[in-house]
Amino acid sequence: MRTPVTIIGAGLGGLTLARVLHVHGIPVTVHEAESSPAVRAQGGMLDIHDHNGQLALEAAGLMDEFRAVVIEGRQTMRLVEQDGTVLHEMADDGTGGRPEVQRAELRRVLLESLPAGTVQWGRKASGARALAEGRHEVTFADGGTAVTSLLVGADGAWSRVRALLSDAAPEYVGTSFVETYLFDADTRHTGTAKMVGGGSMVAPSPGKEIFAHRESGDTLHAYVALSRPLEWFAAIDFTHPSAAAARIAREFDGWAPELTALLTDADTAPVLRPHYALPAEHRWERTPGVTLIGDAAHLAAPNGEGANLAMLDGAELAKALAAHPRDVEAALTEHEQAMFARSAEAVTFEGAEIHGIDSENNTARAMLEMITEQGR
Repeated sequence: MRTPVTIIGAGLGGLTLARVLHVHGIPVTVHEAESSPAVRAQGGMLDIHDHNGQLALEAAGLMDEFRAVVIEGRQTMRLVEQDGTVLHEMADDGTGGRPEVQRAELRRVLLESLPAGTVQWGRKASGARALAEGRHEVTFADGGTAVTSLLVGADGAWSRVRALLSDAAPEYVGTSFVETYLFDADTRHTGTAKMVGGGSMVAPSPGKEIFAHRESGDTLHAYVALSRPLEWFAAIDFTHPSAAAARIAREFDGWAPELTALLTDADTAPVLRPHYALPAEHRWERTPGVTLIGDAAHLAAPNGEGANLAMLDGAELAKALAAHPRDVEAALTEHEQAMFARSAEAVTFEGAEIHGIDSENNTARAMLEMITEQGR
């Protein structure tokens, strides 16, 4: 008999795992803390890579649905200097391996591919404990419990399931985003819209940078990055949006106004997004009946790979369980060893240290040199 699977977390990783298990006829239940799919915004644009995220969608049998939600032209990327000079533009010729989608649309595709009732909403895990014979019991904030033969933590940075396997906890990496949106940018924020262009734009500098992405229509989504201690951000009163935006913008004095307008002219209050990470070599001993995927297993500072890796984790775990229907432990061992290697590679790629935000090489010209060298 196939082992019932319980997943904690209905993010992209957990839903991909659930979908690929469903494809292989393996029963699964997903418990999600949020009360409904629409209870909050699901983040911005994601580039789904041909070497990981798209492989997961192929395993899920959802490539046609994925292509239907791709936003054409968004792979264009500009490198911009602090004075607003466009140093380089990588055009989207339709052949790139990283098509862009809205995270919310991709999540919708995954949710609609699952049988009704697969996801149990409003089930916030508050803890988990081991029982006999590899079984586990999860306790929920509403007082309910669930006992399962196979427990998968897909519950993100602050995973409740992780404690069954590891004492590791995320630590602040020294950098935060301040996130804003500009709406109707082509008519209301024309200078900044022209600066960003049709896809994404990055204006890097040692210790700080401004990144913006054109989302559906003419919405601009900005991430203003600063390398500062948490205490520095704590001194800013984000309950007063205009004052908070002005304080962050002062760190970019002398930059082109079309760039700083992503803060000062934003149509939404600035939102602080501190970056946390688990140790790059986060590992655990094989523990019967439980494992992790995605940020619960290998949280890293934003590097463009997080969602893609989480989806591939889910797909590969499901495939391993389908390949070893009578030996769950063999499946979990196969999954974890492959995942450990994948996640370590993602945070130690060539150039990761040289071009980190704190590096003197975090400039548009140095980035262009790296891109040119990689293209040879």
